Amino acid sequence: MEPRHPFDAATALDRVAEGEFRGHTAPEYSNMVGPFGGITAATLVRAVLDDPRRLGEPVAITVNFAGPIADGPFTVRADPARTNRSTQHWTLELVQDGAVTTTATAVTAVRRPTWTDSEIAPPRVPPFAEAAPFVPPEFPVWMSNYEQHFVEGAGPLAAEAGPRPDSVTTVWVRDTPPRPLDRAALTALCDVFIPRAMVRTGRLVPAGTVSLTVYFHADAELLAAVADRPVLGTARAQHFGAGFFDQTATVWSPDGVVLATSHQLVYFKD
Repeated sequence: MEPRHPFDAATALDRVAEGEFRGHTAPEYSNMVGPFGGITAATLVRAVLDDPRRLGEPVAITVNFAGPIADGPFTVRADPARTNRSTQHWTLELVQDGAVTTTATAVTAVRRPTWTDSEIAPPRVPPFAEAAPFVPPEFPVWMSNYEQHFVEGAGPLAAEAGPRPDSVTTVWVRDTPPRPLDRAALTALCDVFIPRAMVRTGRLVPAGTVSLTVYFHADAELLAAVADRPVLGTARAQHFGAGFFDQTATVWSPDGVVLATSHQLVYFKD
């Protein structure tokens, strides 16, 4: 039997009762304080996916990071608060030592064929193989789990960092070792972007996500078509001030199809 991919091991949950799962933090995905937020969000998506009461597939999740998660075991509580004919609304909590560290809401749905169109287009960039590979730093550790080829906006991680007139990052990215894309992995990919304040200033500044929302536009067939190929991600902020900034991101398939969009609010110090 082949060993589990590090991502699957990090997001693995054991169902101990209806709506209750046990998990454990993974040192490979540690961040400055606690685990990488993307892996926490992916774990909550995993709880919904693993729940036998689930209707349809995830179409949206909002994760609120209420407090730090310590290294060690945790419990995820998942409740389908309401089930309609084609949609299901979930509330989730991640709990450690009796304290809630993370809350979330999620929506699953039965997708049906409809008229389809996109009003956004992917940026024109060189192919993955022609973009310069990024050598991740030793800290934070979680970055070593992703192969990234930056086109622009590497921020203070770039060889020649400095202030920029905008906060745009464009990067080819995939799990390392390569892994077929699914909704849990796509959730984490929506949070791989360097905090926008660091990109604008060109400096490392204390920052942490407060709230992250991911909208899943890809269905199972499209995710399967991506397989383990790199995807293209873009991110930017719209406003910085009073200790917070917002961040929007889009993840595209290698064929230029929108897979997911995300929005987050980030706390920062300067």
